[in-house]
Amino acid sequence: MTHLPFPQDFTQACGRISLVGAGPGAADLLTIRALKRLQEADIVFFDRLIDPEVLALIPTSAEQVNVGKEVGRCKWPQDRIDAAIVMAALAGKRVVRLKSGDPSIFGRAAEEIAAAQLHGIPVDIIPGVTAASAAAASTLCPLTERGKFDRLLMLTATAMTGELPEDFARSIAPGTRLAIYMGIHLAAQLRSRLIAAGVSDKAPVTLAQNVAKAGERHVECTLDTLVSTIADQQIRNPAVIFVDVERVACRAGKSDASNTELSAYAL
Repeated sequence: MTHLPFPQDFTQACGRISLVGAGPGAADLLTIRALKRLQEADIVFFDRLIDPEVLALIPTSAEQVNVGKEVGRCKWPQDRIDAAIVMAALAGKRVVRLKSGDPSIFGRAAEEIAAAQLHGIPVDIIPGVTAASAAAASTLCPLTERGKFDRLLMLTATAMTGELPEDFARSIAPGTRLAIYMGIHLAAQLRSRLIAAGVSDKAPVTLAQNVAKAGERHVECTLDTLVSTIADQQIRNPAVIFVDVERVACRAGKSDASNTELSAYAL
């Protein structure tokens, strides 16, 4: 937790912090409430992947601060962001922390909320469209389908360890659609773990790159061709990898008791 000193003669009324979901790209996917917060803002701290057309909605009177993080190059670690938004709010400013997608989905929102609450700063979350939802909309492929997919499992490949969760395959049940955010660099690990858990190597996979942005792409493949398809098609993050857990028999020869539930089905 970040503890921040502030002047003893501080007398200004405290501002507020709004964690605003910018959606995956297109400005017209913003909610009306998100737009209102942007128009009211005194200062906006925005992520690296925020689309320029969203940034164009910020009033010229508001200060803009790029706090984008990138793997291997990060001059804005999370504790520095926490400190910056808190100090701005303590100075009486209306602060917007503009986040890609939805702040509550892999957006480090809990840490920023805790920092605000530690200092008695009003804070709220304005939901946004997450990348998986936007990709489903653009491909006309719903995330859930009656009688086929009744579960949606979201994972991030940008956790603190830089790896997929060790036990994620055990969370998969028949009728699950799996969405892995920012996982292109871990495709080989994803493939091997799923197949080791009894998943069919012919499982259908969809790669959605630059969702709701210029240059959006969707590429179909199967689990066994996932790595080669990414290389051949030059797929890069930001992207979502969808893998479908279908209600059909799993690949033959996988009847290990430790994988009883998974081995009865295929992704």
